[in-house]
Amino acid sequence: MAMQQVVLLCRQGFEGESAAEIQHLAAEAGCFGYCKTHDGWVSFIAEDDVLKTLIEHVSFKRFIFSRQWFVAGEEIALQGHDRVASLLEHSQGLPECGELELIHTDTNEGKELSRLCKSLTAPLATQMRNHGYLSKKRNRKLPRMMVFLLDGKRALMGYHHANNSNPIPDGILRLRFPKDAPSRSTLKLEEAWHVFVPKHQWDTRLALGMRAVDLGAAPGGWTYQLVKRSMMVDAIDNGPMKGDLMDTGQVNHLREDGFRYQPSKKVHWMVCDMAESPMKVTKRMVQWVVNDWCGETIFNLKLPMKKRFQEVQQCIEYMQQTFEENKIEVTIACKHLYHDREEVTVHIARIS
Repeated sequence: MAMQQVVLLCRQGFEGESAAEIQHLAAEAGCFGYCKTHDGWVSFIAEDDVLKTLIEHVSFKRFIFSRQWFVAGEEIALQGHDRVASLLEHSQGLPECGELELIHTDTNEGKELSRLCKSLTAPLATQMRNHGYLSKKRNRKLPRMMVFLLDGKRALMGYHHANNSNPIPDGILRLRFPKDAPSRSTLKLEEAWHVFVPKHQWDTRLALGMRAVDLGAAPGGWTYQLVKRSMMVDAIDNGPMKGDLMDTGQVNHLREDGFRYQPSKKVHWMVCDMAESPMKVTKRMVQWVVNDWCGETIFNLKLPMKKRFQEVQQCIEYMQQTFEENKIEVTIACKHLYHDREEVTVHIARIS
């Protein structure tokens, strides 16, 4: 099977941003092609060797708007009486893979394929193993075989490298909303921790007794997550806090402007979900890091309706330039999370 495209999954409505992103990163790597946008996904089309170079040498961690990616061949017509045979017929040329995943888009039409994906997985995996396309046992060191159902009659099939992709096949981390949380925004911070902080480091980087500041805290969705991790929190907002947060004894609610508040001493975490222009929030967050007021920060950037990719790029470039000028070493990561809407989430950790 010759590879014809890289498939990128994204949130519906952000196909343009995903396309701009892959074009930018591919050009940096000297991999040139063109994009086609679809409902909830993007295809980057180029020569077979260009595509393989792309998925090997561009780090998936650099993607902001793309949830998942894989290199794929031509569209496969599925025979209704035996879809497994149709897919098996087009498997020649794929590398040996260590696991198989069937996915669909995050759209209303795509979700209707969920049951079909589940019903096909076991019989297809069996046949793939019998023919040597899949290892006998799951092996995450090998590529992951991806089958992307476009509908009940069409599919794309390919692979990606397990160490350079999202460990979640469709790129969506589904979390359960806590009934006692003040707002659904709480899921944004919980997801951000899963994405930006390795789980084995939670006990040291999200530890009991740490001090945190939540800028623009009301009604308390993000403060709720800090309290759940047994942190002591200064909640900064002129608005009221909801729920039982104030009864925990862990929250100090200060009715102040989040853009003016300064901590009396350094805190472990500062988080912020204020609805202001992206660059205004960026400059304030950078000030916190430059002044060494916090060790790590997670914040959201609310995006404009147009040129969203360009706006995010400008904000990241400002961060990088300012930290370089001040000779401060940091790590910066930015993602359009599943629980985000018209926004992206940024994580900065100060190293020096």
